Amino acid sequence: YHKYLFRFTGTRLAPKDKLDIPVLFMPDAMKMYETMLVIHVMRENGENWPYENSSELNKDLKSWVTVAENGGIQGILWVHPVYGIPEAPQQNLVPDVIRCQSRQRVERRVGVLLTGVVPGANLIPPTRNAAKDSISKPANVQEIVQVTDGSSTTMEFMYELQYPSNEIKSRLGPLVGMHLIESEWDTESRIITLIFNIVFAPNKPMRNEATLVVQCTTGGIWKFPMLFIATEPQVDDVINIEAVGLNKESVVGFKLTSQTR
Repeated sequence: YHKYLFRFTGTRLAPKDKLDIPVLFMPDAMKMYETMLVIHVMRENGENWPYENSSELNKDLKSWVTVAENGGIQGILWVHPVYGIPEAPQQNLVPDVIRCQSRQRVERRVGVLLTGVVPGANLIPPTRNAAKDSISKPANVQEIVQVTDGSSTTMEFMYELQYPSNEIKSRLGPLVGMHLIESEWDTESRIITLIFNIVFAPNKPMRNEATLVVQCTTGGIWKFPMLFIATEPQVDDVINIEAVGLNKESVVGFKLTSQTR
């Protein structure tokens, strides 16, 4: 991972005032970047904050304050780690359409291209958990998959289907299954191809969107739109009612079975 340090001094902050610190991220590669935002505050008049027991400061507190020779506190530090995870652009991406008739089941292979992969960059960094945590782990998230270039270089990826809302997730999530079946890494073009097998088994007509999200554990996110369409089911049966005479009722009975409680 990479660390960058920029220093700004002389910022005056009034009591109970707020300080906005803009952060600009312009990645040039699909890998994680890391920096530290350090805020050091001192009194404008140069005096120290009195602290009688500065010699007894515990180890953790000493790393966040600057102790003067007279025993007072000269400055206070706030340290904020900043992780930059680039996301591939999605312009002009045509959704992959998975279409199936209700109460049927369809399997489709969907291939996605991960562009801008940097071989050997940041492989399994110390901040790996931060990258993992940026994708929530619902039930349909698979274990980490490994992709190799055929030699000694290996990269790890996670993937999941994300939905526009929790309502769509609860409705569509149980009807869709997905797993990786094939991967290929072209080191010259820096493109990794992932082939997924997607199963769609709808129980009623619907039309819902989803997004296939792939994230490298060393940084970099790719998103691919998908559209799931369930058409009307086949007719279950034809009900024939024969007339028994004019102005007389004809009755026929049939049973309906609920698929849920």
